[in-house]
Amino acid sequence: MNSNSDAASEGPRDPSIEPAAKPTEYPYGYGMQAFPSHSPAALRWKSLMERRKPGKKPRPFWIELPILLVIAFAMTFLIQTFFVKVYYIPSGSMEQTLHGATSGGDRVLVNKIVYDFADPSPGEVVVFSGPPTWAPEAAIGGATTWFGKFFESLGSVVGLAPPNEKDFVKRVIATAGQTVSCCDPQGHLMVDGKPLVEPYIYVDFEFTPGVLDCNSVTRSRRCFGPVTVPPDSLWVMGDHRSNSADSTFGCRTPGGVCQGPIPVGNVIGKAFVVVMPISRWQGIHSYDIQGQDQSSALSGPPPVPGSVGSLPLLAGLAGAALIRRKRLWPSRNSSGFLD
Repeated sequence: MNSNSDAASEGPRDPSIEPAAKPTEYPYGYGMQAFPSHSPAALRWKSLMERRKPGKKPRPFWIELPILLVIAFAMTFLIQTFFVKVYYIPSGSMEQTLHGATSGGDRVLVNKIVYDFADPSPGEVVVFSGPPTWAPEAAIGGATTWFGKFFESLGSVVGLAPPNEKDFVKRVIATAGQTVSCCDPQGHLMVDGKPLVEPYIYVDFEFTPGVLDCNSVTRSRRCFGPVTVPPDSLWVMGDHRSNSADSTFGCRTPGGVCQGPIPVGNVIGKAFVVVMPISRWQGIHSYDIQGQDQSSALSGPPPVPGSVGSLPLLAGLAGAALIRRKRLWPSRNSSGFLD
């Protein structure tokens, strides 16, 4: 028996039986799957879509790429000008806290706004512009052609250019009104007559009590002072005492002229983390050198995985990417609808 005869044997369909309901249609796009086409939410969505003007066609990526790079470098420039900047360590005056060029050359991240709210404290490592009387610690060769100078300037934006020979990095030893001298009978540096405990010192000048000290016939080169720090000034010294042209430079020779303290206004910022090379990722310790409890030493923040040395540039690239995403992807208002 064929299908036609089977249909005929069933007899006429009862008109009281309604046909099966069709599946609900949700025609109004992403985000509206929960609303039938006749619901108020779907009708509102449809009204919004009808009023919405068609967007501009996105620019090709090869056109957007130069624009994004310009935005990224502009944001990086602003970040390094006002917030944080990468500095290269050329000399060995801060060994072993910071490595100079002969040991690989550390790059440190410097907080430029921290001293807008507080003055530098003893024990902190700071980057500053040397006074005119300060001699450069390292001979730094620069580019000689316009092409080289252009890329050197471009590299300075992301902390990859050679350093300024008049920028120094040292540790704060004393502040305005304090008196610095060296040494006590054990050869310790003193501030206001109290010896400092300095665990960060790498190599100091030779000092042997009773043989080569501040009272021996041949005076130890470690000895100097006393010197009182004038107002609005800082006394700074390198951790590698025997290889640092710092505030004591010239003071250790009888009759010599000290380089002396630096103006607080010359301080660029606080060095708080080594960012390159990768093997040297670490915080830069600040010690309470004038306190009694040396366990109160503060360390800088732990290193962050990734290319931290280009942190300002990465921040600029992230900002440019957000701008591009905002342009390509419309936002939603509080009701969940596209603006």
